[in-house]
Amino acid sequence: MRAGAVSPQAASARELDAARERVREAGGEALLARLEHLDAARAARLGHLDAARVAPPWPIEPRGGEVVRAPDRGAAVDYDVVIAGGGLSLLLAPLLASAGLRVAVLDRARIGAAHREWNAGTAEVDALSASGLFARDEVERLVVARYAEGLCRWHGGGTYPVRGVLDHAIDAGGLLDAARARAEALGVALLDGHALVGHAEGPDAVALAVAEARPGAAPRALSARLLVDARGAASPYATADLVCPTVGGVLAGLAEGDGERQIRPDVGEILATTEDVEEGRQHLWEAFPGRRGETTVYLFYYARAGDVGPGALLSLYARFFRLLPRYKDGDARLVRPTFGFIPGWSRLSAPPRAPGRRVRLVGDAAARHSPLTFCGFGANVRELAATAADLARAVEDPGAPSAARDAPVHSGTGALAALMARPAGGARAAEMNALLNTAFAVLHAMGNDAYAALLRDEMQPADFVRFLRETAARRPEVYREVVSALPLRAIGRWGTGLVRELYRAR
Repeated sequence: MRAGAVSPQAASARELDAARERVREAGGEALLARLEHLDAARAARLGHLDAARVAPPWPIEPRGGEVVRAPDRGAAVDYDVVIAGGGLSLLLAPLLASAGLRVAVLDRARIGAAHREWNAGTAEVDALSASGLFARDEVERLVVARYAEGLCRWHGGGTYPVRGVLDHAIDAGGLLDAARARAEALGVALLDGHALVGHAEGPDAVALAVAEARPGAAPRALSARLLVDARGAASPYATADLVCPTVGGVLAGLAEGDGERQIRPDVGEILATTEDVEEGRQHLWEAFPGRRGETTVYLFYYARAGDVGPGALLSLYARFFRLLPRYKDGDARLVRPTFGFIPGWSRLSAPPRAPGRRVRLVGDAAARHSPLTFCGFGANVRELAATAADLARAVEDPGAPSAARDAPVHSGTGALAALMARPAGGARAAEMNALLNTAFAVLHAMGNDAYAALLRDEMQPADFVRFLRETAARRPEVYREVVSALPLRAIGRWGTGLVRELYRAR
Protein backbone atom coordinates (compact mmCIF):
# COMPACT_ATOMS: atom_id res chain seq x y z
CA MET A 1 0.00 0.00 0.00
CA ARG A 2 1.28 3.45 -0.89
CA ALA A 3 2.39 5.92 1.72
CA GLY A 4 -0.57 7.84 3.05
CA ALA A 5 -3.14 5.28 1.91
CA VAL A 6 -5.79 4.35 4.43
CA SER A 7 -6.45 0.66 4.86
CA PRO A 8 -10.02 -0.59 4.65
CA GLN A 9 -9.14 -2.52 7.80
CA ALA A 10 -10.37 0.63 9.59
CA ALA A 11 -13.73 -1.03 9.04
CA SER A 12 -14.11 -4.46 10.59
CA ALA A 13 -14.77 -7.54 8.47
CA ARG A 14 -18.25 -7.71 9.98
CA GLU A 15 -18.97 -4.10 9.00
CA LEU A 16 -17.73 -4.72 5.47
CA ASP A 17 -19.93 -7.80 5.11
CA ALA A 18 -22.92 -5.88 6.45
CA ALA A 19 -22.29 -2.99 4.04
CA ARG A 20 -21.99 -5.41 1.15
CA GLU A 21 -25.30 -7.03 2.08
CA ARG A 22 -27.14 -3.70 2.37
CA VAL A 23 -25.95 -2.66 -1.08
CA ARG A 24 -27.04 -6.04 -2.47
CA GLU A 25 -30.48 -5.82 -0.86
CA ALA A 26 -31.13 -2.33 -2.21
CA GLY A 27 -29.42 -2.51 -5.59
CA GLY A 28 -29.24 -6.17 -6.53
CA GLU A 29 -26.38 -8.49 -7.33
CA ALA A 30 -25.37 -6.64 -10.50
CA LEU A 31 -24.94 -3.33 -8.68
CA LEU A 32 -22.90 -4.97 -5.94
CA ALA A 33 -20.71 -6.51 -8.65
CA ARG A 34 -20.20 -3.04 -10.10
CA LEU A 35 -19.14 -1.71 -6.69
CA GLU A 36 -16.66 -4.51 -6.16
CA HIS A 37 -15.34 -4.15 -9.69
CA LEU A 38 -14.70 -0.43 -9.24
CA ASP A 39 -12.76 -1.13 -6.05
CA ALA A 40 -10.77 -3.93 -7.67
CA ALA A 41 -10.15 -2.02 -10.89
CA ARG A 42 -8.76 0.96 -9.02
CA ALA A 43 -6.55 -1.29 -6.91
CA ALA A 44 -5.22 -2.97 -10.05
CA ARG A 45 -4.56 0.37 -11.68
CA LEU A 46 -2.49 1.52 -8.72
CA GLY A 47 -0.54 -1.73 -8.61
CA HIS A 48 -2.26 -3.16 -5.51
CA LEU A 49 -3.75 -6.10 -7.41
CA ASP A 50 -2.92 -8.06 -10.53
CA ALA A 51 -5.29 -6.86 -13.26
CA ALA A 52 -5.80 -10.46 -14.39
CA ARG A 53 -7.54 -11.17 -11.10
CA VAL A 54 -10.27 -8.61 -11.76
CA ALA A 55 -13.13 -10.66 -13.12
CA PRO A 56 -15.67 -9.73 -15.80
CA PRO A 57 -18.38 -8.55 -16.41
CA TRP A 58 -16.42 -5.29 -16.56
CA PRO A 59 -12.90 -5.98 -17.82
CA ILE A 60 -10.18 -3.43 -17.20
CA GLU A 61 -9.14 -1.48 -20.27
CA PRO A 62 -5.34 -1.36 -20.07
CA ARG A 63 -3.43 1.58 -21.52
CA GLY A 64 -2.68 0.37 -25.02
CA GLY A 65 -5.40 -2.34 -24.76
CA GLU A 66 -5.78 -4.95 -27.48
CA VAL A 67 -3.44 -4.91 -30.47
CA VAL A 68 -5.39 -2.91 -33.05
CA ARG A 69 -4.25 -1.98 -36.53
CA ALA A 70 -4.53 1.72 -37.36
CA PRO A 71 -6.78 2.51 -40.34
CA ASP A 72 -5.13 3.50 -43.61
CA ARG A 73 -5.59 6.95 -45.07
CA GLY A 74 -9.00 7.30 -46.68
CA ALA A 75 -10.40 4.16 -45.05
CA ALA A 76 -14.19 3.95 -44.78
CA VAL A 77 -15.61 4.19 -41.26
CA ASP A 78 -18.63 2.73 -39.50
CA TYR A 79 -19.48 5.92 -37.60
CA ASP A 80 -18.49 9.55 -37.45
CA VAL A 81 -18.42 9.52 -33.64
CA VAL A 82 -18.24 6.67 -31.13
CA ILE A 83 -18.83 7.60 -27.49
CA ALA A 84 -17.30 5.15 -25.01
CA GLY A 85 -19.29 5.52 -21.80
CA GLY A 86 -23.05 5.81 -21.60
CA GLY A 87 -23.71 7.88 -18.49
CA LEU A 88 -24.16 11.64 -18.57
CA SER A 89 -22.27 11.74 -21.88
CA LEU A 90 -25.33 10.13 -23.47
CA LEU A 91 -26.76 13.66 -23.63
CA LEU A 92 -24.20 14.44 -26.34
CA ALA A 93 -25.38 11.66 -28.67
CA PRO A 94 -28.70 13.17 -29.84
CA LEU A 95 -27.10 16.60 -30.27
CA LEU A 96 -24.40 15.13 -32.50
CA ALA A 97 -26.93 13.06 -34.41
CA SER A 98 -29.06 16.17 -34.92
CA ALA A 99 -26.02 17.73 -36.60
CA GLY A 100 -26.13 14.97 -39.21
CA LEU A 101 -23.40 12.76 -37.76
CA ARG A 102 -23.51 8.97 -37.53
CA VAL A 103 -23.15 8.21 -33.81
CA ALA A 104 -22.71 5.10 -31.68
CA VAL A 105 -22.58 4.82 -27.89
CA LEU A 106 -21.16 1.84 -26.02
CA ASP A 107 -21.06 1.01 -22.35
CA ARG A 108 -20.02 -2.04 -20.38
CA ALA A 109 -23.44 -1.97 -18.68
CA ARG A 110 -26.77 -0.58 -19.89
CA ILE A 111 -26.47 2.76 -21.63
CA GLY A 112 -28.33 5.47 -19.74
CA ALA A 113 -28.32 3.75 -16.34
CA ALA A 114 -28.27 6.36 -13.56
CA HIS A 115 -25.44 5.61 -11.14
CA ARG A 116 -25.69 8.98 -9.35
CA GLU A 117 -28.36 11.46 -8.44
CA TRP A 118 -27.92 15.04 -9.64
CA ASN A 119 -28.70 18.49 -8.33
CA ALA A 120 -28.41 21.61 -10.40
CA GLY A 121 -28.96 25.35 -10.39
CA THR A 122 -31.09 27.45 -12.69
CA ALA A 123 -28.30 27.83 -15.27
CA GLU A 124 -27.98 24.07 -15.67
CA VAL A 125 -31.73 23.51 -15.85
CA ASP A 126 -32.01 26.25 -18.49
CA ALA A 127 -29.09 24.77 -20.46
CA LEU A 128 -30.94 21.48 -20.94
CA SER A 129 -33.60 23.29 -22.97
CA ALA A 130 -31.33 25.95 -24.48
CA SER A 131 -29.23 23.19 -26.05
CA GLY A 132 -32.26 22.02 -28.01
CA LEU A 133 -32.14 18.59 -26.41
CA PHE A 134 -35.42 18.97 -24.51
CA ALA A 135 -38.36 21.35 -24.55
CA ARG A 136 -38.80 23.56 -21.51
CA ASP A 137 -41.84 21.65 -20.26
CA GLU A 138 -39.92 18.36 -20.56
CA VAL A 139 -37.15 19.78 -18.38
CA GLU A 140 -39.65 21.04 -15.83
CA ARG A 141 -41.06 17.53 -15.46
CA LEU A 142 -37.55 16.26 -14.62
CA VAL A 143 -37.28 18.58 -11.60
CA VAL A 144 -38.58 16.62 -8.61
CA ALA A 145 -37.83 19.20 -5.87
CA ARG A 146 -36.80 22.83 -5.43
CA TYR A 147 -35.16 24.38 -2.38
CA ALA A 148 -35.46 27.76 -0.76
CA GLU A 149 -31.78 27.63 0.23
CA GLY A 150 -28.78 25.41 0.78
CA LEU A 151 -26.58 25.01 3.85
CA CYS A 152 -22.92 24.44 4.58
CA ARG A 153 -22.27 23.38 8.19
CA TRP A 154 -19.00 22.60 9.97
CA HIS A 155 -18.33 20.47 13.02
CA GLY A 156 -17.55 22.75 15.95
CA GLY A 157 -18.44 25.79 13.85
CA GLY A 158 -21.39 27.51 12.27
CA THR A 159 -24.06 27.01 9.64
CA TYR A 160 -23.93 29.20 6.53
CA PRO A 161 -27.01 29.40 4.27
CA VAL A 162 -26.78 30.25 0.58
CA ARG A 163 -29.39 30.77 -2.14
CA GLY A 164 -29.24 29.79 -5.78
CA VAL A 165 -26.86 26.83 -5.53
CA LEU A 166 -27.81 23.23 -6.44
CA ASP A 167 -31.41 24.12 -5.63
CA HIS A 168 -33.12 21.81 -8.16
CA ALA A 169 -33.23 18.04 -7.63
CA ILE A 170 -33.18 16.31 -11.02
CA ASP A 171 -34.70 12.93 -11.83
CA ALA A 172 -31.45 11.37 -13.05
CA GLY A 173 -33.09 8.18 -14.29
CA GLY A 174 -35.79 10.12 -16.10
CA LEU A 175 -33.23 12.43 -17.70
CA LEU A 176 -31.13 9.58 -19.07
CA ASP A 177 -34.20 7.59 -20.16
CA ALA A 178 -35.39 10.62 -22.13
CA ALA A 179 -31.93 11.13 -23.65
CA ARG A 180 -31.77 7.47 -24.64
CA ALA A 181 -35.18 7.66 -26.30
CA ARG A 182 -34.16 10.82 -28.15
CA ALA A 183 -30.92 9.18 -29.30
CA GLU A 184 -32.70 6.05 -30.56
CA ALA A 185 -35.24 8.16 -32.46
CA LEU A 186 -32.37 9.93 -34.23
CA GLY A 187 -30.72 6.67 -35.28
CA VAL A 188 -27.90 6.52 -32.71
CA ALA A 189 -26.54 2.98 -32.35
CA LEU A 190 -26.64 1.91 -28.69
CA LEU A 191 -24.30 -0.95 -27.80
CA ASP A 192 -25.33 -2.04 -24.32
CA GLY A 193 -22.96 -4.39 -22.53
CA HIS A 194 -19.92 -3.56 -24.67
CA ALA A 195 -16.55 -2.29 -23.49
CA LEU A 196 -13.80 -0.52 -25.39
CA VAL A 197 -10.69 -2.71 -25.02
CA GLY A 198 -8.32 -1.07 -27.48
CA HIS A 199 -7.94 1.48 -30.23
CA ALA A 200 -5.43 2.73 -32.81
CA GLU A 201 -5.47 6.06 -34.59
CA GLY A 202 -4.81 6.55 -38.28
CA PRO A 203 -4.61 9.76 -40.30
CA ASP A 204 -8.34 9.95 -41.00
CA ALA A 205 -9.97 7.57 -38.51
CA VAL A 206 -9.57 5.54 -35.36
CA ALA A 207 -10.00 1.76 -35.19
CA LEU A 208 -11.70 0.33 -32.10
CA ALA A 209 -11.67 -3.10 -30.50
CA VAL A 210 -14.98 -3.62 -28.71
CA ALA A 211 -15.89 -6.65 -26.62
CA GLU A 212 -19.11 -7.76 -25.01
CA ALA A 213 -18.79 -7.46 -21.24
CA ARG A 214 -18.93 -11.18 -20.52
CA PRO A 215 -16.27 -13.80 -19.84
CA GLY A 216 -14.44 -15.02 -22.92
CA ALA A 217 -16.01 -12.54 -25.36
CA ALA A 218 -13.82 -11.96 -28.42
CA PRO A 219 -13.32 -8.33 -29.46
CA ARG A 220 -14.88 -7.11 -32.68
CA ALA A 221 -13.75 -4.21 -34.80
CA LEU A 222 -15.43 -0.84 -35.29
CA SER A 223 -14.13 2.38 -36.75
CA ALA A 224 -14.95 6.07 -36.38
CA ARG A 225 -13.67 9.46 -37.35
CA LEU A 226 -13.65 10.49 -33.70
CA LEU A 227 -13.56 8.55 -30.41
CA VAL A 228 -15.07 10.32 -27.41
CA ASP A 229 -13.75 8.86 -24.16
CA ALA A 230 -16.45 9.35 -21.54
CA ARG A 231 -15.49 6.45 -19.28
CA GLY A 232 -14.88 8.65 -16.27
CA ALA A 233 -12.45 7.33 -13.69
CA ALA A 234 -12.33 4.01 -15.59
CA SER A 235 -10.59 5.66 -18.54
CA PRO A 236 -6.87 4.85 -18.72
CA TYR A 237 -6.35 8.53 -19.56
CA ALA A 238 -8.15 9.84 -16.45
CA THR A 239 -4.85 10.87 -14.87
CA ALA A 240 -6.18 13.65 -12.65
CA ASP A 241 -4.17 14.13 -9.46
CA LEU A 242 -7.15 14.12 -7.07
CA VAL A 243 -10.00 11.70 -6.56
CA CYS A 244 -13.19 11.81 -4.55
CA PRO A 245 -14.47 8.39 -3.39
CA THR A 246 -18.22 8.83 -2.88
CA VAL A 247 -20.90 6.50 -1.54
CA GLY A 248 -24.50 6.81 -0.46
CA GLY A 249 -27.77 6.85 -2.31
CA VAL A 250 -31.45 7.58 -2.07
CA LEU A 251 -32.71 7.06 1.47
CA ALA A 252 -36.21 6.84 2.91
CA GLY A 253 -37.18 7.09 6.57
CA LEU A 254 -35.06 10.07 7.63
CA ALA A 255 -36.69 12.28 10.23
CA GLU A 256 -38.12 15.57 8.94
CA GLY A 257 -38.05 18.82 10.87
CA ASP A 258 -36.06 21.99 11.50
CA GLY A 259 -33.26 20.50 13.61
CA GLU A 260 -29.70 19.96 12.39
CA ARG A 261 -30.20 16.19 12.48
CA GLN A 262 -33.45 16.36 10.53
CA ILE A 263 -34.33 16.88 6.87
CA ARG A 264 -36.20 19.92 5.62
CA PRO A 265 -37.75 19.16 2.20
CA ASP A 266 -37.07 22.71 0.99
CA VAL A 267 -33.39 22.86 2.05
CA GLY A 268 -30.38 21.18 0.49
CA GLU A 269 -27.31 20.43 2.59
CA ILE A 270 -24.42 21.16 0.24
CA LEU A 271 -21.54 20.32 2.58
CA ALA A 272 -21.48 19.22 6.21
CA THR A 273 -19.08 17.58 8.66
CA THR A 274 -19.91 15.73 11.86
CA GLU A 275 -16.40 15.04 13.15
CA ASP A 276 -12.80 16.13 12.73
CA VAL A 277 -10.19 14.25 10.71
CA GLU A 278 -10.50 10.50 11.29
CA GLU A 279 -8.72 7.64 9.54
CA GLY A 280 -6.56 10.26 7.83
CA ARG A 281 -9.56 11.84 6.06
CA GLN A 282 -11.88 14.76 6.51
CA HIS A 283 -15.19 13.12 5.67
CA LEU A 284 -18.03 15.26 4.35
CA TRP A 285 -21.75 14.68 4.02
CA GLU A 286 -24.35 16.13 1.70
CA ALA A 287 -28.12 15.66 1.62
CA PHE A 288 -30.56 16.66 -1.10
CA PRO A 289 -34.30 15.99 -0.66
CA GLY A 290 -35.99 14.61 -3.77
CA ARG A 291 -39.40 13.05 -4.13
CA ARG A 292 -41.56 13.24 -1.04
CA GLY A 293 -40.06 11.09 1.71
CA GLU A 294 -36.76 10.51 -0.15
CA THR A 295 -33.38 12.18 0.29
CA THR A 296 -30.14 11.58 -1.57
CA VAL A 297 -27.32 11.40 0.99
CA TYR A 298 -23.63 11.06 0.19
CA LEU A 299 -20.47 10.61 2.23
CA PHE A 300 -17.16 11.44 0.55
CA TYR A 301 -13.64 12.72 1.06
CA TYR A 302 -10.92 14.40 -0.97
CA ALA A 303 -7.74 12.42 -1.62
CA ARG A 304 -4.67 12.41 -3.78
CA ALA A 305 -5.19 9.93 -6.60
CA GLY A 306 -2.40 7.61 -5.45
CA ASP A 307 -3.55 7.49 -1.83
CA VAL A 308 -6.83 5.61 -2.31
CA GLY A 309 -6.13 1.97 -1.57
CA PRO A 310 -7.99 -1.28 -2.26
CA GLY A 311 -11.56 -1.61 -1.02
CA ALA A 312 -12.01 2.15 -0.63
CA LEU A 313 -15.67 2.28 -1.66
CA LEU A 314 -16.81 -0.70 0.39
CA SER A 315 -14.91 0.59 3.40
CA LEU A 316 -16.50 4.01 2.95
CA TYR A 317 -19.92 2.37 2.75
CA ALA A 318 -19.24 0.66 6.09
CA ARG A 319 -18.48 4.08 7.56
CA PHE A 320 -21.58 5.55 5.90
CA PHE A 321 -23.91 3.05 7.56
CA ARG A 322 -22.09 3.23 10.90
CA LEU A 323 -22.09 7.02 11.19
CA LEU A 324 -25.29 7.99 9.37
CA PRO A 325 -27.13 8.26 12.73
CA ARG A 326 -24.54 10.83 13.79
CA TYR A 327 -25.57 12.91 10.78
CA LYS A 328 -29.35 12.39 10.57
CA ASP A 329 -32.06 10.93 12.78
CA GLY A 330 -34.68 8.45 11.65
CA ASP A 331 -35.06 4.85 10.57
CA ALA A 332 -33.05 5.11 7.36
CA ARG A 333 -33.65 2.65 4.54
CA LEU A 334 -31.42 2.54 1.48
CA VAL A 335 -33.70 2.68 -1.57
CA ARG A 336 -31.07 2.98 -4.30
CA PRO A 337 -27.28 2.85 -3.80
CA THR A 338 -25.10 5.30 -5.75
CA PHE A 339 -21.32 5.42 -5.63
CA GLY A 340 -18.18 6.06 -7.61
CA PHE A 341 -14.70 7.52 -7.86
CA ILE A 342 -14.91 11.09 -9.13
CA PRO A 343 -11.58 12.31 -10.51
CA GLY A 344 -10.55 15.90 -10.01
CA TRP A 345 -7.71 18.02 -11.31
CA SER A 346 -6.09 20.48 -8.91
CA ARG A 347 -4.63 22.66 -11.70
CA LEU A 348 -1.30 22.24 -9.89
CA SER A 349 -0.21 19.42 -12.18
CA ALA A 350 -0.62 18.41 -15.82
CA PRO A 351 -4.22 17.78 -16.89
CA PRO A 352 -5.54 14.47 -18.25
CA ARG A 353 -4.54 14.20 -21.89
CA ALA A 354 -5.98 12.26 -24.81
CA PRO A 355 -3.57 9.90 -26.60
CA GLY A 356 -4.15 11.34 -30.07
CA ARG A 357 -5.87 13.92 -32.25
CA ARG A 358 -8.90 11.73 -32.94
CA VAL A 359 -9.61 10.94 -29.29
CA ARG A 360 -11.35 13.50 -27.08
CA LEU A 361 -11.83 13.23 -23.32
CA VAL A 362 -15.10 14.52 -21.87
CA GLY A 363 -16.75 14.54 -18.46
CA ASP A 364 -14.99 12.99 -15.49
CA ALA A 365 -12.29 11.52 -17.73
CA ALA A 366 -11.23 15.06 -18.63
CA ALA A 367 -11.71 16.36 -15.04
CA ARG A 368 -12.49 19.85 -16.33
CA HIS A 369 -15.20 20.38 -13.75
CA SER A 370 -14.73 22.08 -10.40
CA PRO A 371 -11.89 20.64 -8.34
CA LEU A 372 -13.63 21.85 -5.20
CA THR A 373 -17.14 20.49 -5.60
CA PHE A 374 -16.10 17.40 -7.65
CA CYS A 375 -19.51 17.43 -9.32
CA GLY A 376 -19.39 17.16 -13.09
CA PHE A 377 -23.14 17.42 -13.72
CA GLY A 378 -23.44 21.20 -13.53
CA ALA A 379 -20.29 21.91 -15.52
CA ASN A 380 -21.09 19.34 -18.20
CA VAL A 381 -24.68 20.45 -18.65
CA ARG A 382 -23.78 24.15 -18.75
CA GLU A 383 -21.30 23.37 -21.53
CA LEU A 384 -23.47 20.76 -23.25
CA ALA A 385 -24.14 22.67 -26.47
CA ALA A 386 -20.57 24.00 -26.65
CA THR A 387 -19.10 20.53 -26.10
CA ALA A 388 -21.29 19.02 -28.82
CA ALA A 389 -20.22 21.79 -31.19
CA ASP A 390 -16.54 21.19 -30.33
CA LEU A 391 -16.89 17.48 -31.04
CA ALA A 392 -18.67 18.10 -34.33
CA ARG A 393 -15.81 20.39 -35.41
CA ALA A 394 -13.26 17.79 -34.33
CA VAL A 395 -14.82 15.24 -36.67
CA GLU A 396 -13.87 17.47 -39.60
CA ASP A 397 -10.71 18.95 -38.11
CA PRO A 398 -9.27 16.85 -35.26
CA GLY A 399 -6.56 19.42 -34.67
CA ALA A 400 -9.05 22.20 -33.96
CA PRO A 401 -8.66 23.54 -30.41
CA SER A 402 -11.58 23.32 -28.05
CA ALA A 403 -13.57 26.51 -27.63
CA ALA A 404 -14.27 25.63 -24.00
CA ARG A 405 -12.22 27.52 -21.42
CA ASP A 406 -11.57 26.46 -17.86
CA ALA A 407 -13.48 28.57 -15.34
CA PRO A 408 -11.04 31.22 -14.03
CA VAL A 409 -11.80 30.40 -10.39
CA HIS A 410 -10.48 26.86 -10.87
CA SER A 411 -6.95 28.26 -10.77
CA GLY A 412 -7.64 29.07 -7.14
CA THR A 413 -10.02 26.40 -5.91
CA GLY A 414 -7.80 23.58 -7.16
CA ALA A 415 -5.26 24.31 -4.46
CA LEU A 416 -8.02 24.33 -1.83
CA ALA A 417 -9.08 20.85 -2.96
CA ALA A 418 -5.45 19.68 -2.81
CA LEU A 419 -5.22 21.12 0.69
CA MET A 420 -8.30 19.17 1.77
CA ALA A 421 -6.79 16.00 0.31
CA ARG A 422 -3.93 16.19 2.84
CA PRO A 423 -5.54 17.09 6.17
CA ALA A 424 -3.46 17.14 9.32
CA GLY A 425 -4.30 14.48 11.90
CA GLY A 426 -3.41 13.74 15.49
CA ALA A 427 -3.33 16.81 17.70
CA ARG A 428 -4.17 18.96 14.66
CA ALA A 429 -7.19 16.92 13.55
CA ALA A 430 -9.55 19.84 14.20
CA GLU A 431 -7.67 22.25 11.93
CA MET A 432 -9.54 21.43 8.73
CA ASN A 433 -12.95 22.09 10.22
CA ALA A 434 -11.64 25.30 11.78
CA LEU A 435 -10.30 26.44 8.41
CA LEU A 436 -13.52 25.51 6.60
CA ASN A 437 -15.57 27.33 9.21
CA THR A 438 -13.47 30.48 8.82
CA ALA A 439 -13.57 30.32 5.03
CA PHE A 440 -17.34 29.93 4.86
CA ALA A 441 -17.89 32.63 7.47
CA VAL A 442 -15.95 34.95 5.14
CA LEU A 443 -17.98 33.83 2.12
CA HIS A 444 -21.23 34.41 3.97
CA ALA A 445 -20.06 37.86 5.05
CA MET A 446 -19.16 38.72 1.44
CA GLY A 447 -22.83 38.35 0.52
CA ASN A 448 -24.93 35.75 -1.25
CA ASP A 449 -23.80 36.72 -4.75
CA ALA A 450 -20.12 36.07 -4.00
CA TYR A 451 -20.83 32.99 -1.86
CA ALA A 452 -23.05 31.41 -4.51
CA ALA A 453 -20.62 32.35 -7.29
CA LEU A 454 -17.79 30.38 -5.66
CA LEU A 455 -19.93 27.26 -5.27
CA ARG A 456 -21.14 27.60 -8.88
CA ASP A 457 -17.56 28.07 -10.20
CA GLU A 458 -18.42 31.59 -11.31
CA MET A 459 -16.48 33.71 -8.81
CA GLN A 460 -14.18 36.20 -10.50
CA PRO A 461 -10.44 36.09 -9.71
CA ALA A 462 -10.44 39.45 -7.91
CA ASP A 463 -13.24 38.29 -5.58
CA PHE A 464 -11.40 35.00 -4.99
CA VAL A 465 -8.24 36.85 -3.98
CA ARG A 466 -10.32 38.99 -1.63
CA PHE A 467 -11.79 35.79 -0.17
CA LEU A 468 -8.30 34.37 0.44
CA ARG A 469 -7.06 37.59 1.95
CA GLU A 470 -9.97 37.93 4.37
CA THR A 471 -9.76 34.25 5.35
CA ALA A 472 -6.06 34.64 6.14
CA ALA A 473 -6.77 37.79 8.15
CA ARG A 474 -9.23 35.89 10.33
CA ARG A 475 -7.07 32.77 10.52
CA PRO A 476 -3.34 33.52 10.16
CA GLU A 477 -2.57 29.84 10.78
CA VAL A 478 -3.68 29.19 7.20
CA TYR A 479 -0.20 30.08 5.94
CA ARG A 480 1.35 27.28 8.00
CA GLU A 481 -1.42 24.89 6.97
CA VAL A 482 -0.90 25.58 3.28
CA VAL A 483 2.88 25.32 3.44
CA SER A 484 2.72 22.06 5.39
CA ALA A 485 0.22 20.47 2.99
CA LEU A 486 1.44 21.66 -0.42
CA PRO A 487 4.95 21.53 -1.89
CA LEU A 488 6.55 24.85 -2.78
CA ARG A 489 6.27 24.09 -6.51
CA ALA A 490 2.50 23.65 -6.15
CA ILE A 491 2.20 26.89 -4.18
CA GLY A 492 4.14 28.66 -6.93
CA ARG A 493 1.84 27.28 -9.63
CA TRP A 494 -1.17 28.33 -7.57
CA GLY A 495 0.09 31.90 -7.33
CA THR A 496 1.04 32.00 -10.99
CA GLY A 497 -2.40 30.77 -12.02
CA LEU A 498 -4.17 33.38 -9.91
CA VAL A 499 -1.99 36.19 -11.31
CA ARG A 500 -2.67 35.00 -14.86
CA GLU A 501 -6.42 35.00 -14.33
CA LEU A 502 -6.32 38.41 -12.67
CA TYR A 503 -4.44 39.76 -15.67
CA ARG A 504 -6.96 38.22 -18.10
CA ALA A 505 -9.86 39.70 -16.17
CA ARG A 506 -8.53 43.24 -16.61
